[in-house]
Amino acid sequence: MATAAVCRPFPSVPLPSKASELKQLLLLPRGCHPPKPVHARALRLGLIQDSHLLYHLLASYFEAGHPSHACLLFHAADHPRNSFHWNAMIRGLVSVDQTEDAVQFYATMRRCGPPPDNFTFPFVLKACARLRFLQGGTKIHAHVIKAGHKVDVFVKTSLVSFYAKCGLLDAAHKLFEDMPVRNVVSWTSIISGYIGGGRLEEALDVFRRSLDMGLVPDGFTLVRILTTCSHLGDMETGEWIHRYAEDKGIDKNVFVATSLVNMYAKCGSMEKARAVFDKMVEQDVVSWSAMICGYSSNGLPREALELFFKMRNTNVRPDCYTMVGVLSACARLGALELGQQASQLMDARDFLMNPVLGTALIDMYAKCGSIVRAWSIFKRIMEKDLIVWNAMISGLAMTGHGKLSFGLLAQTEKLGIQPDGNTFVGLLCSCSHTGLVEDGRRYFDSISRVYCLTPRVEHYGCIVDLFCRAGLLNEAYQLINEMPMEANAVVWGAMLGGCKLHRDTKLAEHALKKLIELEPQNSGNYVLLSNIYSTSERWNDSAKLRLVMKEKGIQKTPGRSWVELKGVVHEFHVGDTSHPLSNEIYSKLDELGKKLKQRGYMPTTEVVLFDIEEEEKEHSLGHHSEKLAVAFGLISMGPEDTIRVVKNLRVCNDCHAAIKLISDITNREIVVRDNNRFHCFKDGSCSCNDYW
Repeated sequence: MATAAVCRPFPSVPLPSKASELKQLLLLPRGCHPPKPVHARALRLGLIQDSHLLYHLLASYFEAGHPSHACLLFHAADHPRNSFHWNAMIRGLVSVDQTEDAVQFYATMRRCGPPPDNFTFPFVLKACARLRFLQGGTKIHAHVIKAGHKVDVFVKTSLVSFYAKCGLLDAAHKLFEDMPVRNVVSWTSIISGYIGGGRLEEALDVFRRSLDMGLVPDGFTLVRILTTCSHLGDMETGEWIHRYAEDKGIDKNVFVATSLVNMYAKCGSMEKARAVFDKMVEQDVVSWSAMICGYSSNGLPREALELFFKMRNTNVRPDCYTMVGVLSACARLGALELGQQASQLMDARDFLMNPVLGTALIDMYAKCGSIVRAWSIFKRIMEKDLIVWNAMISGLAMTGHGKLSFGLLAQTEKLGIQPDGNTFVGLLCSCSHTGLVEDGRRYFDSISRVYCLTPRVEHYGCIVDLFCRAGLLNEAYQLINEMPMEANAVVWGAMLGGCKLHRDTKLAEHALKKLIELEPQNSGNYVLLSNIYSTSERWNDSAKLRLVMKEKGIQKTPGRSWVELKGVVHEFHVGDTSHPLSNEIYSKLDELGKKLKQRGYMPTTEVVLFDIEEEEKEHSLGHHSEKLAVAFGLISMGPEDTIRVVKNLRVCNDCHAAIKLISDITNREIVVRDNNRFHCFKDGSCSCNDYW
């Protein structure tokens, strides 16, 4: 009868009886021979006095994760311990992150041990760098000079790294420039120092210098430089490094390839990111996550989800960053059911214990209009940092729960959590969405007066939007002129939107000129002014504007709407007939159109851009993408299901009025999220209180 194999903790063969042979066992790959039985054998045979065996036992105990045993062995040795033993202890303590103990060992070595050598200093300087122990590190620098090791390349490199990590980049740079010989580690240390200190352009300059000196960087250096390009959005330099990596054959390195994917994604070139990704020999979870997050952050949520499904088919387990990208994509599409399914791939405790994951889940629920579920997650998160609080404040703001978001600010203050600029962006957006002008003024003033923060351009954009919605166009324009920084496209866009709302054509034209300077290829600016001309029946001006767009090759961004059904996202655009249920959708729209007219609904044809007959305008309005999505939801979902629609552009006045009536006629709850805010329709009313 066969018997099961028995796993033995130690080899059954006798251990050797010579110190040299015991030492060879310790040099085998980690785990083959644990140090304890070797140590016991050495004690039994009286071989523990062998200096080399003692050194290897100390190193093995640290590698095995037993620093306390190493310390006991070191102190129990009854023969003189040389610099190798002391260095093994200092290096081992640093390797297990017991940096304070490593510094103390160095001090003891100086007092009663052998003189530190050129192997000692790099280890103890690494410990000081991790501790940011500037005073101790500078003393060790003096010891280096006294000991005559100031020209040693490894010691000098450690000093460069120490000063850089302590924030003294000028001192690090001076030491680096004084080095007679520099190796790859030296160049990487100063480059990493500049990156850590936020001096990214200088880091790139030093990297270029290293190449001019004929140095061949390793994969670690290239990863750091590509990360720098990502932060700077410098795709041109990133592409140059990509070509260099291909020439040297380093692009096959999984870490370099993943950094290239991340760099292209951060720079907005998903085509190039995908090309690198598809060529990777080994695609780990980090590279998959970089692609998924890249698609999501670059406005390609459907592609992000498609890649996620492909990743699942390869049996790669998603990690925290994968889930953040997936939940962000679901949030953009309003895919509530899909987001819930994806979140179930990880343990619920991960979301409650990891603030990054918890924030992503709160954001997904809030942007899908399920603020109750977002609130439930928020309450259950174990440790709420400011980012979690800000996510909940923004979620309440975007769904029209302004007063509740104000209450959360009060709670953060009671807990001693200092709000930041992002907190006030959420609060001011809440005021803007609900028309709370005086509350908005109060919060805007308190940014600097109460919380000693400097208002950013985003805060000015929110308050300008608030004033414009309330019809305070002159006050908004005056605030723009008084801003301490140049107004960006968001600020002028808010001004232009207010002009459209309140039909101030003259001020709108001025805002548009500013926007064209800032965003000459943005079609939305031209379209919005064309709307204003159309509502004023200035058809010639509208036609001229369309001609300018044509001459510049600017095309109107097509309106698209998405609605989720059973975990599948369906997309619609104006006049769409590609959907398999198109006949049923248009039949439903015709049926609704008759009922709407019976209720006194009159199409708001002034939002149509072109000078065409009223009947044609009505037909065009009736086939807007959000109406098609709503009709699909009505014929495909149960009467108890909420229809959730997401649109990439702002919902027009006509669709807003029509969907409000459709909600009442069909007795259905309909939630529409556009690029501006939520519109929750129920029982013939809207959560935005018709503040339009």
